[in-house]
Amino acid sequence: MPRFTYGGQALIEGVMMRGRDAVAVALRHPDGRIVWATERLESGFRGRPYAKWPFVRGLVVLYETLVMGTRWLVRSAGLQAEDEGVEIGKGGVALMLGITAVLGIGLFFILPLVVATFTAGNIENDVVQHLTEGLVRVLIFIGYLALISRTPDIRRVFQYHGAEHMTIHALEADKPLRPEEIRRFPTAHPRCGTEFLVVVILISIIAFSLVGRQTPIVMVLSRILLIPVIAAVGYELLKLGARHRKNPIVHVLLYPGLLVQKITTKQPTDDMIEVAIVSMESALEADGEPIPEGSSVFDRAPMALGPTTEAA
Repeated sequence: MPRFTYGGQALIEGVMMRGRDAVAVALRHPDGRIVWATERLESGFRGRPYAKWPFVRGLVVLYETLVMGTRWLVRSAGLQAEDEGVEIGKGGVALMLGITAVLGIGLFFILPLVVATFTAGNIENDVVQHLTEGLVRVLIFIGYLALISRTPDIRRVFQYHGAEHMTIHALEADKPLRPEEIRRFPTAHPRCGTEFLVVVILISIIAFSLVGRQTPIVMVLSRILLIPVIAAVGYELLKLGARHRKNPIVHVLLYPGLLVQKITTKQPTDDMIEVAIVSMESALEADGEPIPEGSSVFDRAPMALGPTTEAA
């Protein structure tokens, strides 16, 4: 088993695997081929001592994941639209990340505060308002996921999400990366980004309760300014939980994240698993790690999308 812990992300008709030094992407081309590429992790923080500090490393990983994940999500959508030659520049990715961040903060942090203020703001006990805000945040989160999961395109993304998790499970169990072996594993994974979001929501309930009832502007600013702190703490808790997953208390605390993955992951088809295997094998090759013996080898074609990508 590789010494590095691999993670991933589902794309439009594809999977991105994040390795130690690079990400690898495999996509199902509209003509049926599997195309692939790798891209070095060059965020500007790589190699700096502070990038590995606790509570800092989580923000670095989150930044890299958001930037590269967004860029490849757009590229994967473009491929399905037959826009293969289009390169998404840094400005376009920054704009999309900015819009996504504003919508996310507004929907999952500001809106619950507004709802809680109008429904429980007159109650003297601050705990009631904070619990109401947390409950509204959870309901919005679950409702949003349940709603988008009903669309055919998002359902396919969730199937690729399941294929990604199952492939990582197989690698961590030292099994050959073959569809029949990967089929034996669950679609949920304890290090999933969905579980991270669940942990962030739970931590936010505690963090915002410590802020207490302040003026409206202070309460709004606290929801925004504390997001990096909550994310950093959430990453460390998830990392700690992954090492002690067999502990009954840890299992109970993190179990809600596995339940939410019943929405965000679905059983994939064999051709989706094939794409996930190609992505994982490409990530292992990029890191100089051996591919598990007995793994399947599928035909794949390189795709070149810019000077920072490799496909050879």
